[in-house]
Amino acid sequence: MTQSTDLPQFPEPYWRQDIDFPSFPKLEEKINVDVGIVGGGIVGLTAAYLLSKRNIKVALIDAGVILNGTTGHTTAKITAQHGLIYDELIKHFGEKKAKLYYEAQIEAKQIIEDNIKELQIECDYESQDAIIYTNSDEYISKLENERKAYDQLDIKSELTEEIPLDIPIKKALVMKDQAQYHPLKYLKALAEECVKNGVLIYENSTAIDVEYNKHPAIITRDGHRIISNYVISASHYPFYDGQAFYPTRMYAERAYVLAVKSAKNYPGGMYITAEDPTRSLRSVTINGEKMWLVIGENHKTGQGKSTMDHYEALQDFAEKYIGVKEYVNRWSAQDLTTLDKVPYVGRISAEEEAVFVATGFRKWGMTNGTIAAKIITDKITGEDSPYGELFTPSRFQADPSLRKFARVNADVAKHLIKGKLEFTENSIDELSPDDATVTRVHGKRTGVYKDKENNLHAVDTTCTHMGCEVSWNSGDRTWDCPCHGSRFSYKGEVIEGPAKRPLERIDLE
Repeated sequence: MTQSTDLPQFPEPYWRQDIDFPSFPKLEEKINVDVGIVGGGIVGLTAAYLLSKRNIKVALIDAGVILNGTTGHTTAKITAQHGLIYDELIKHFGEKKAKLYYEAQIEAKQIIEDNIKELQIECDYESQDAIIYTNSDEYISKLENERKAYDQLDIKSELTEEIPLDIPIKKALVMKDQAQYHPLKYLKALAEECVKNGVLIYENSTAIDVEYNKHPAIITRDGHRIISNYVISASHYPFYDGQAFYPTRMYAERAYVLAVKSAKNYPGGMYITAEDPTRSLRSVTINGEKMWLVIGENHKTGQGKSTMDHYEALQDFAEKYIGVKEYVNRWSAQDLTTLDKVPYVGRISAEEEAVFVATGFRKWGMTNGTIAAKIITDKITGEDSPYGELFTPSRFQADPSLRKFARVNADVAKHLIKGKLEFTENSIDELSPDDATVTRVHGKRTGVYKDKENNLHAVDTTCTHMGCEVSWNSGDRTWDCPCHGSRFSYKGEVIEGPAKRPLERIDLE
């Protein structure tokens, strides 16, 4: 590879730079509220804001700091164009529900716009067209079928053979009047408004279970309780399963982002390829200068080639088509996909009336997360939501869900067995600084990372969720689980669930 400039040494999302985030205490006592929320991302904070506007007493907790999970690593497109989805939705759900999915995304966009206007939030909000494009003959017909689905659903669009990018294309489908913004400027303002409205926010407070007595109670790792009438699991991966078997009904994927300073002016619009490997583009303003976000390289978490290879593939694309002057940031993001690609939003299971979940946004969390908060708020306040049945977690479509269910869980079983059968005795002595290996220590499969100061960090590689073996993520310096997407720091700390406990530290002496 012949890149003209180097990638940043450490992954860091641009969104968290140069913003003075408020900090919140750890939960250290039992509290009583009307609604307890777990997760300080777009779902949790939007729900807290909507509920607090109705004078409902809310407490929100996060395992780390707010806005540092999936929401803090998003690409922040506010759009109803979620890849080639509407033709598929019509086939599997019917025209009426496909139309509801579109209307849900447009309502979410309107909620965001209303909040920005009402609270006078400066968050770099810009109206943009959303464009799916292809340079593959195979995908021309798929784009044409998607256009027919748009027409069926009265979605304003245009099919074209030209886009204002120096990228070869054969066909593009334009969805008009979508948008982009700076997600954390927007959500920081919502968090501040939540505090004004009396919402209690706690950070570094990990929820591990829901306990039932007269009312449901969120239990933290430290044994503290939030007793409430309703619980919302907005923690990306549900922290509580409710015997609904979410690990068997979703899979985790990662994608990668480069923030690029280019010699070329960004021409406007938000772009994504119809085919794989995904290449997605949008603009962003950093330090007053318009730059490009280059996104793509989706793959299942903990599986496939070295994660640095994915960054380098985006780097090659940027070098070829954008004209790179500097790589300003790089980061990766993770999201969950459900069996039928529609998020799970609503009661966590048919048997539990008081616990709600929002998950499985398939990387389209800005609109899906916002409408999820509205759906759950409506249910708690006794209002009807037209989208409840579409998003209900208890649904199960025979096609495609049955086949996808079998594939997802066969893949989990394969990686569970593969990890247990692998026997490696790689030498720690051969490790270079900032590298990792899997070996055996005292007969136990052990992951060892050597940091840049030549210190060794060793962990048991068995994921604390369901016992799969984690693999090394060189791009982000994490241990990632190929079964359900749990991620751990090189010291073993939980970065992303569903795992709740850290990896066991191993003494190398």
